[in-house]
Amino acid sequence: MDSEKLPRQDCMELLRKSEIFSAMLEDDLGYIATRAGLQVFDSGASVFHAESQADRFFIVRSGVVSVTRRERNGSDLEMARFLSGEVFGDFDFAMSATRDASAHALERSELLVFPMEGLKLEDLAREKPDTVARILLRSLVMVSSRLRSTHRLIAENSPWIRELKRQIYTDPPTGLMSMSFLEEELPRLVRGPSAVILMKPDRFKELNDAYGHGAGDIAMSQISEMLSLAIRELGRGWAVRLRSNETALIIPHCGQEEAQALVEELARGLGQLNLRAIDANIVFRFTGSFSFGMWPQDESDFRRLVEKANTLLLRAWKEGGSRAYRLPSQGSRVKKAVS
Repeated sequence: MDSEKLPRQDCMELLRKSEIFSAMLEDDLGYIATRAGLQVFDSGASVFHAESQADRFFIVRSGVVSVTRRERNGSDLEMARFLSGEVFGDFDFAMSATRDASAHALERSELLVFPMEGLKLEDLAREKPDTVARILLRSLVMVSSRLRSTHRLIAENSPWIRELKRQIYTDPPTGLMSMSFLEEELPRLVRGPSAVILMKPDRFKELNDAYGHGAGDIAMSQISEMLSLAIRELGRGWAVRLRSNETALIIPHCGQEEAQALVEELARGLGQLNLRAIDANIVFRFTGSFSFGMWPQDESDFRRLVEKANTLLLRAWKEGGSRAYRLPSQGSRVKKAVS
């Protein structure tokens, strides 16, 4: 495809939108503008393919361009869309990388291309070695800056990374969120006031000893479903498996009275679990140990609040179970909330 020429000032204005050229000298930018071209892509036309060499980058003058990556199942996952005034392909260009994605126009699109069709950066180096040296220096600065911010950008903007994180932070046996999620992600997601409710079924070892470890797996599956159902009915919050048979509910925008009501509801639900899938003649019934606290009322540091609640949970369990302790606020004493 042949490249058209834009008026010099129009071209320079577009080039300034690129991180590589945003701080270039006027003389350099004027020369670079003579080596950029305008290409027109009809709707559906390919801009570049995966596995091609990133020897140029693009600035959208008009239209829309979609960048996609091929999945293992053969489908194409859209990574991003670029609109008028936006730049794409500059990072791969700066790194002289092989592209790992493809791009195509979603509608008729005009793209400023640098270098223009038929030219390579090596050609420009022979013509203007000082200018190209400054381009390469800017490229190094851009790569360094991008690498430092990659994690933040990916975490916020990439659906496939969000899905990967969902898989990483899910506890496979129960389907609940994992302890890693609580430690690494929840502190930045939780919004106050929030309730932190911890639960541990009493006499779990007795169930395993009497009916085998498979019985414990069935019981944990039912407990997990009870917690997940509570979250679905509330329409907010997270159900977390902490360790072994200890679990938690984190409920944002939840007051103390609602939190205590949830504890009482969970205690009833635990005692009403149908364990006949373990043994049709089973007579075992769970009671539970609970602890709960309010963030940030009881402790401004979320992780520290969870630690305190866990200490209190183990205290309730060691004292015989079938009880719930309310985490003390500053200067107050532990309260037995329900039994």
